Amino acid sequence: MATRKTSEYSESSIQVLKGLEPVRQRPGMYTRTDNPLHIIQEVLDNASDEALGGFGKQIIVTLHADSSVSVEDDGRGIPVGMHPTEKLPVVEIVFTQLHAGGKFEKGSGGAYAFSGGLHGVGVSVTNALSKRLEVTVWREGQVSTLAFADGRVIEKLKTNAAGKEDKSHGTRVRAWPDGKYFDSPGIPMPELIRLLRSKAVLLPGVKVTLIQEKSGESQTWQYAQGLRGYLNEAMAQAGHGAEVIPPFEGEQYATGNGDDDSFAEGEGAAWVVTWTEDGAPVRESYVNLIPTPAGGTHESGLREGLFNAVKGFIEMHALQPKGVKLMPEDVFARASFILSAKVLDPQFQGQIKERLNSRDAVRLVSGYAKSALELWLNEHVDYGRKLADLVIKQAQARTRAGQKVEKKKSSGVAVLPGKLTDCESEDISLNEIFLVEGDSAGGSAKMGRNKEYQAILPLRGKVLNTWEAERDRLFANNEVHDIAVAIGVDPHGANDSPDLSNLRYGKVCILSDADVDGAHIQVLLLTLFYKHFPKLIQLGHIHISRPPLFRVDAPARGKKPAQKIYALDIGELQSIEDKLRKDGVKESGWQISRFKGLGEMSAEQLWDTTLNPDTRRLLPVTLGSWTEDETIKTMDMLMGKSESGARRDWLEERGNDVEADI
Repeated sequence: MATRKTSEYSESSIQVLKGLEPVRQRPGMYTRTDNPLHIIQEVLDNASDEALGGFGKQIIVTLHADSSVSVEDDGRGIPVGMHPTEKLPVVEIVFTQLHAGGKFEKGSGGAYAFSGGLHGVGVSVTNALSKRLEVTVWREGQVSTLAFADGRVIEKLKTNAAGKEDKSHGTRVRAWPDGKYFDSPGIPMPELIRLLRSKAVLLPGVKVTLIQEKSGESQTWQYAQGLRGYLNEAMAQAGHGAEVIPPFEGEQYATGNGDDDSFAEGEGAAWVVTWTEDGAPVRESYVNLIPTPAGGTHESGLREGLFNAVKGFIEMHALQPKGVKLMPEDVFARASFILSAKVLDPQFQGQIKERLNSRDAVRLVSGYAKSALELWLNEHVDYGRKLADLVIKQAQARTRAGQKVEKKKSSGVAVLPGKLTDCESEDISLNEIFLVEGDSAGGSAKMGRNKEYQAILPLRGKVLNTWEAERDRLFANNEVHDIAVAIGVDPHGANDSPDLSNLRYGKVCILSDADVDGAHIQVLLLTLFYKHFPKLIQLGHIHISRPPLFRVDAPARGKKPAQKIYALDIGELQSIEDKLRKDGVKESGWQISRFKGLGEMSAEQLWDTTLNPDTRRLLPVTLGSWTEDETIKTMDMLMGKSESGARRDWLEERGNDVEADI
């Protein structure tokens, strides 16, 4: 069947989406579309930021009978005057322009020193995806109102003198989410209640109220004990057994006096941690009051800090049995915690802010948690010994599990490739192998890796295109042979039941340069795995490492010290430059370095950006929604030696879509 060509591609084919149109056309890029909770959360985050700054003591969320939701606070109120350059009321700009808000100003005089809403697309997305949105502002003795429909102003700003019944300051936003943008129009009550309760926990003394008009019910949360009270309540509900140690609670923030000059004044974390011998751990983390259910670098910092403190205590008191090697997961496996981090300029993964990506947060939280727990353990040695006993038992159980696997695979082990730099661990769930493009990059990877659980296999040149290769001829290619022997699995078909008992690594990571040649090597390796090792993809063992293409050396600005910021691609680079401009840095104030390849990176840079599980970008390879026949047909066209004509037609038709889909 011939590929259909587009009729025309000209200047008029290029669409420029203005205002809120990008959100309305592709809402999934800006928010979670399974239900409207996230667009309400954006409004709630703004109210929380006011309370976090000490400007409000009450937040009221009302679920109205007409399916609208309102969020009201007693903060300072959104400014309603004219913007000096945009010549529109500031409150209108906030709700109608994507990258507008009071949270980009990062100097010491900024309106928000610490904030969760840092993408600049918050309440404007709420407005874009609502049938109607109304704003009421109480500020400076006046009441101002404004209304929108489908993201556009329908009732211009009106300002009147405040009456006796009016509050002196605050904001109320009432939104009617548009059901056509969401899989389900309803807001899930358990998630909403958990979100509101967590705000009360993280804002001591602030009263958070939920009112449901239909049922007439209302709930209020206000926590005096903060994180400790919340963790105790959550663990009681989960039915946990006795704690190994009392909850370990602490907080520490940078002072800006030179002792910790790599962090901005006020950056740090508060936490409460405890350990139990049974029950599923309770774990919640937040960054500037934003829930991060997918964790991120602040949780990684907590894990690293706790591990180093406990490991140090065990070594100091000579408690470690011979032959037992401790790993971070041994300490973290039975830990329950609530973590609240404050980061001046947090970088989140995606617009819905489920995971923190800021690399500095690992070091920030790790350093503070380690020093605090070390001090506590040495002041409470009996509790320290009980915790050490639990951790050593976890390590012994893990070691026994690894030995069981080793017994099963002990017979018929092939001779491993000479260029493979193997890891020390035998725990398949932990082990990783990186298939690295080029010997020079392989050298940096060998020096930068964690030799405990990371193996390196350098590949020379382009791998064979194996899409049409016969299985019994695969091993004629040295690179393919070495890959198969290193991972310990024989080639097989989609309908085969291969023996995976000799699998040596839980993650097989493709690591190539961030350029066209690197992408080509990725495609060739993915072709090899899809065609000849499909079970590894089905079971989630194949991943793609994503090294950065650029490094930005950013100067100190406001409270933020000088930084080295890595960008995955040109889009991330532009985003970083936009932020630097908003921070007041001149165009010549930062330097950009482009990595020509992995071999240019030092071992430390490669570890920090690409190998470290806490800070790297690792993309799991999964099977999509296509049927097997559709996938094979497409792969035939892309990789078949006799399909060059079909490939050319496909590229002519689809080439212009590449930038939009990345």
